[in-house]
Amino acid sequence: MLRSFIGFLVVLLFVASCDSGTSGKRKEKKQIISFPNKTIDSVFSRKKLRAATDYGSVSYLIYRGEPIGYQYELLQNLTKYLGVDLELIIVKDIDRSIEMLNNGDIDLIAMGLTVTTNRSRLLEFTAPILATKQMLVQRKPDGYQKMKTADEIESHLIRDQMDLAGKTIYVQKGTIYVNRLLTLANEIADTILIIEEDKDTEELIAAVAKGKIDYTVSDKYIALVNTRYYPNIDVKTPLSFSQKIAWATKKGQTDFTDTINNWLVQFNKTMLSRLIYNKYFKNIRARRITQSQYNSFSGGHLSPYDEEIKKASAIVGWGWRILASLIYQESEFKPNVKSWVGAYGLMQMMPITLEKYGLDSTASPEQQITAGSKYLKYLDKQLPHEITDSTERIKFVLASYNAGIGHVFDARRLTQKYGANPNKWTANVDHFILNLSDKEFYHDSVVYYGYLRGDETYNFVNEILERAEQYKHLIAD
Repeated sequence: MLRSFIGFLVVLLFVASCDSGTSGKRKEKKQIISFPNKTIDSVFSRKKLRAATDYGSVSYLIYRGEPIGYQYELLQNLTKYLGVDLELIIVKDIDRSIEMLNNGDIDLIAMGLTVTTNRSRLLEFTAPILATKQMLVQRKPDGYQKMKTADEIESHLIRDQMDLAGKTIYVQKGTIYVNRLLTLANEIADTILIIEEDKDTEELIAAVAKGKIDYTVSDKYIALVNTRYYPNIDVKTPLSFSQKIAWATKKGQTDFTDTINNWLVQFNKTMLSRLIYNKYFKNIRARRITQSQYNSFSGGHLSPYDEEIKKASAIVGWGWRILASLIYQESEFKPNVKSWVGAYGLMQMMPITLEKYGLDSTASPEQQITAGSKYLKYLDKQLPHEITDSTERIKFVLASYNAGIGHVFDARRLTQKYGANPNKWTANVDHFILNLSDKEFYHDSVVYYGYLRGDETYNFVNEILERAEQYKHLIAD
């Protein structure tokens, strides 16, 4: 990688030296980097797409330690197409997301916005990702399970929009539901009391189910998913015609929008697209997710071992969700899994390391987690005191856990040799971890432990910390 970088500099110097031609003709100057104000250029320049979405049962949640969600999976496939990383930002307030977009804090709103004429004046919308209707969310009558006929249940529910007269309906602030209800009030020539809340739509659906409020409004695809969580809600009364749901970019960023649309048109033709849609909206297995306690939206747990992880995290002095992310990376919370090289259990420890803590393959999950945390602490103690930043130090420990501390020391020595900071992982030592798969570097005299497939260690560190951040957003202490 270093040689590639040097080669790139040589090319730049060569281009710079060609300011004038030998023919005597005036040479037109060309700017190497063009249109820095364009969103698409910024995305490629930083190699990262910053997308805002909302946390919920459809958009984005954690299930058994893994991030999932319809919006999340679409974004993952988009960033793969673009060849960039995804930075996901949770935003509950739609107006706030539009403000962030206009301020340049995000590149894309991936919250499933309804396309309207007024919004189209403010935003560039992508091609639709879904079509939906606005639905009234109301509660079935108490004891509905024991009612003998469907008509008996229906008699307690609103089916005619005229019956909304005089009703109080709570809606999420910033949504188009307000305008629709105002239009309905005008059409029925009566009053509908509309209360805008800072809570998101799914929180309001939960409030209906729990009897805290009587009515709210939701897009149909969200409402239907929530019937899996709350079987006592009814979502069969439409309040609108079909409407387009799309993502949004900043007004004027047509190049970026066109790029997304080019991907979306092709992606929608694939089997993967249909599988993702069915997974969240049709597949009966989705019911297992909603009923699981290891669902961050309704269950609030990462794994069956959350309490053991919290206890053991004190040994190494980390936040418990970082340790949980490491365990997910190693075993997906499966206590009996064994790798092809013999690593075993939740933390994929080698037999010789397990023996160090008096354990073998019969160790309980709690013993595995405790031993793994002690080993992490042991690695931490081997690192020099000069690594003072606590976050950077965690990265060094994770890298040592994956590659062995000897390779990490090799990368530190290379970092120092080439004039970078050996006490900083990001953009310093991680660069030389990657280069330990290059003969020029692993044959260097300061390298004692030889070849390493460095991209594996590099990704190991980044994926664990990125997942831990997702856990922090979605799983409470």
